[in-house]
Amino acid sequence: MSTPLTARILEEHANASRALPPAGPAATRRRTAIAALTASGLPTSRDENWKYANLRPLERLRFAPATPVQPQATDLPAAIPGFARYVFVDGAFAPALSARLDASAATITPLSASDAGRTAAAVPAPVPGAGADERFALLNEAFATDGAAIRVAAHPEPVRLELVFVASADAQSGASYPRVELQLGSQAQLLLIERHVSAGPHASFVNSAVTLELGSGATLHHYRLQELAARAIVFDTLSAVVGRDACYRLHGINIGAQSARSTLAVRLTGERADLTLAVVALGEHQQVQDTYARVEHVAPRARTEQVFRGISAGRARVAFNGKIVVGREAHGTDSRQSLRGLLAGPEAEIDVRPQLEIYTDEVRCSHGATAGKLDENMLFYLRSRGLEPEVAQRLLKWAFLEDVVAKIEVAELRRQIEQRLARQVPEPFARGESA
Repeated sequence: MSTPLTARILEEHANASRALPPAGPAATRRRTAIAALTASGLPTSRDENWKYANLRPLERLRFAPATPVQPQATDLPAAIPGFARYVFVDGAFAPALSARLDASAATITPLSASDAGRTAAAVPAPVPGAGADERFALLNEAFATDGAAIRVAAHPEPVRLELVFVASADAQSGASYPRVELQLGSQAQLLLIERHVSAGPHASFVNSAVTLELGSGATLHHYRLQELAARAIVFDTLSAVVGRDACYRLHGINIGAQSARSTLAVRLTGERADLTLAVVALGEHQQVQDTYARVEHVAPRARTEQVFRGISAGRARVAFNGKIVVGREAHGTDSRQSLRGLLAGPEAEIDVRPQLEIYTDEVRCSHGATAGKLDENMLFYLRSRGLEPEVAQRLLKWAFLEDVVAKIEVAELRRQIEQRLARQVPEPFARGESA
């Protein structure tokens, strides 16, 4: 698809490739990805699943990778006790800021150091039917030069790992390409914290790609925090395959950036695969927070629970499009959706859209979606008990979000998230430190 945008991406890719080795698996993969991207083009607002995203900034962004600027340790969020930490600055591994894992059950290797063991076939195949929505992952594959390759084996105790991706460059000087390739072996256990933050107030361009594969009986608790600076632009793609009896718990907290789009594509390919997907999104001023989540049930007796809670204030737009597809062989599927949006201003916009496609019998699927203002009856009740109007509103907003946040099982991380959310939804009272 030849457009001025794809022509510019191709030119920048050619210029950036001159500084990289011209042969080898990594070069082949990058060429394969840029060819696929050039043929398909990036999504536009005419694509149904992209109509809520803000794609206008693409016309003025630079796509070549930025030269990392080493941030200070004080620019990083506080470390979580008991978790190894790997820091990447504009997509490049920063060993001086990292605390490496000391565990025989897992290996974490910077992709720049592990490319010799990877092949051109490592380019992730898109989820069937969702490939058009994963084209930003091709952009990441074409330009990314580093990232994290993670392999986890079975172990009596779960591995604890934190990945911190720092955007330090302005969009006019280059892009940041965080990348994660994760494989969990049979019966493996992992607690993974993935954070996206900024070093300074720069208007960064971040394009993140995460691919996950959970083997039979594996368990992954995955906490994703997007808290980039207020002028940042971020596109994020996550593709996951969940095997037999595997359990994937994904919690997403989307707070930062001027414009953010997250594409989540999960395939439940093994019998009794279990997925919980819970997302919180806050928008204020003129922010755009858009999430598209597609879950495909391929195997029998798999389970999905999908929960979204979003608050839109000022002139912000917050959207969540949740699609669940139940295939012909996926009898015994148990699928539930609960999507709720809260309008906190007369010019704010909330869009919640549940979708179900079912191609077999013997399933139990339900969905519910609501979008509106704060409950006037609850406000009246709280005010009748002597609370000021602002305090009553904050209480209801906090209760609305805690429906998801309270399920975060890492206590220190939950405390940090609550403190971060409190800056945008000010707390009417001090919370205890025992959470």
